[in-house]
Amino acid sequence: MEKDVKTEGTVKAENLNSRKLRIKNYHLFAFITVTLWASSFAFTKISLEVFTVPVLSMYRFIFAGLFMLIFAIVKKIGLPAKQDIPVFILSAAIGFSVYQLVFNKGIDMLTSATACIVIAITPVITAIFARILFKEKIRVGGWIAIGICFFGIVVLMLWDGVLSINTGIFWMLIAAVFLAGYNLLQRKLTKRYTALQATSYSIVIGAVMLLVFMPFGGVQQAADATMRHWLATAYLGIFPSAIAYLLWGKALSMAEKTSEVSNFMFIQPAIAMLLGFLIVFEVPTMGMYVGAAIIIFGLFLFSAKK
Repeated sequence: MEKDVKTEGTVKAENLNSRKLRIKNYHLFAFITVTLWASSFAFTKISLEVFTVPVLSMYRFIFAGLFMLIFAIVKKIGLPAKQDIPVFILSAAIGFSVYQLVFNKGIDMLTSATACIVIAITPVITAIFARILFKEKIRVGGWIAIGICFFGIVVLMLWDGVLSINTGIFWMLIAAVFLAGYNLLQRKLTKRYTALQATSYSIVIGAVMLLVFMPFGGVQQAADATMRHWLATAYLGIFPSAIAYLLWGKALSMAEKTSEVSNFMFIQPAIAMLLGFLIVFEVPTMGMYVGAAIIIFGLFLFSAKK
């Protein structure tokens, strides 16, 4: 009997350690993802010096699609089941091709700060959708934490300025809804496919969709682009797109709730402002430090109250 008790205790300890390691891993994947996404603001500004919004979206995902296609071939991931192809087409549209066009349209009409604060509501939309579709419950404390995070974003963005309101917000809100839908689709797809498979199929299909913009200035703008523009665009395709979405899919597949991963998007504005300082020498304000502290507090509270 004593041996059985010890064995049961050992199993419980091993299960607890395994769960802690899994949580640590998907938190790390989510953090790396939002960091890569945050870096896209500075590099997008460089690419938009020569490319239009649709053409930049196309070339960005040509790089992303080629990267994922080569990676998928090396890993021999095979092809999706025929009955799942429509779902992957939908995933490609709302997560990459259409999303990228809507997002770039919004950011082209907004300041980076305003774009960040609007897209940062994605975790809230994701949590609401997940509650409706998957019955994922978030406790009162979790919603309070989300409110604290959003307040931190407001402080971060409005400390020294005024939130600009124009039609770009409409486009960015649509982008946030699309990204929330992609999060939920990926969570569903990664129940049947690996994160590599689900991400690869979606990105490659999305890249093919965007090729429709090649006749609309794609060749001429490619000729006008310098090495600096191509390097920025290649970075956008490989890192914030291919690698980031691969890690995001992996994190979603490991988490018990979608909101445990999507909530990391709250720290994206703070990281974007930091990288803006490092890459294009934008000087952070005191509001950045205050807002970032509030957001991090909200994230810890959310993890404790989930």
